[in-house]
Amino acid sequence: MTDPAYTASTPSVEVDVVIVGGGPAGLSAALNLGRARASVVLVDAGRPRNAATLRSHGFLTRDGISPLELRKLARAELTAYPEVTVLDRASVTALLPTDSPSGMRFIAALHGRGQRTPPAVAARSVLVATGLSETLPAIPSLRAFYGMTMFSCAACDAWELQDRPLALIGETPDLASRARLIARWTDRLTVFTNGADVITTVEEAELAASGIVVERRPIDDLEGDRGVVTAVRLVDGERIEIEGGFVRPHWQPALDFLQTIDIGRDADGHLVADRSGRTSVPGLYAAGDAASPGPQQLIVAAGQGARSAAVLVHDLIGVRTAH
Repeated sequence: MTDPAYTASTPSVEVDVVIVGGGPAGLSAALNLGRARASVVLVDAGRPRNAATLRSHGFLTRDGISPLELRKLARAELTAYPEVTVLDRASVTALLPTDSPSGMRFIAALHGRGQRTPPAVAARSVLVATGLSETLPAIPSLRAFYGMTMFSCAACDAWELQDRPLALIGETPDLASRARLIARWTDRLTVFTNGADVITTVEEAELAASGIVVERRPIDDLEGDRGVVTAVRLVDGERIEIEGGFVRPHWQPALDFLQTIDIGRDADGHLVADRSGRTSVPGLYAAGDAASPGPQQLIVAAGQGARSAAVLVHDLIGVRTAH
C-alpha cells in the first residue's frame, strides 16, 4: 500500500523504470532501456564517488579518460532517446511500494534543485545504481593526494605506479590480502595500519617473506606538493619516502531511500541481487557497487547496468529468459 503521506499527491509522471544513480551502471542501463523503447527517468544527484580521479583506466576504447568526460559522453548519447529523461542534481528521498491499477509498483519521492524535478514519479520497476559512499582514514592531507597519486583501486591505477616505492594505508581486516594484490606491481611496498590491529603476526610474517613491510605506528600525515605524495610521516616524526600508493576506505552503500522497503541485504548492507540484478523485491533491481560488491571498475559497473536492463525489459513483458 502507498504511504498515506503520498496519497494526496499522486505522481503525474509514470514510467516503466526509474533509475537511481547516474554513474556508469545507471547510464548504461538507461541507454539500453532507451533502445528497447522503455520509458525511463534517471535520477542523478551529481556527486560521483570518483570525482577526485583525474583518469579512469580499464574501460575498453576509453582507457585513461577522465571520469567526468566519460559521464559527459554517455549523457550526450542519451539525448538520442526521447523516452529517457535525466533529472540533474536530484535525489530519491524515499521509495514506496504502491498497488496502482495502472501497473505501477513504486512511487519515488524526489528532491531536486532544478524546476524540472517533479515531486514524485511512479514506476513499474526501479533500478538502484547509487554506488557507495566512502570514508577515508583520518589523515589530514589525504584528500590532497587522493585521485592523483593515492588511489583506492589497484586494478584501475596500479599500472601507472608500477615498480615504485608505494604505500598501502588502511584499517580494514582485508589489508593483508590487499597488500598481496598490490605486490603484483611493485616489490617496494609498505603497509601502514595507522595503529589499527588488522594484520595478524602470521600475516605479517607471510608478507615479510614476500618483501612487504608492515608499519604499525600511527600516521601523522602525508607529505608532498600539488597532488604528488612524497612521504608518509609517522607520529614519532619518522618519514618513509614513497612515490604513490593506495588507501583502503570504509565503504557503505548509499541506500537511505530504501528504509521503507523490506529487501534482502548482506552483512555489510549491500543489496543482495542475482547475476541479472534481481533483488528479493519483485520489480526492484540493483547494479554496480550498490549490490553485493565485486571488482569496482567502471566497465564492470557499466556491464552490470546493461545486463540488468536486458533482464528488466524481459521482465516488464513477462518473458522469462536464461539471463
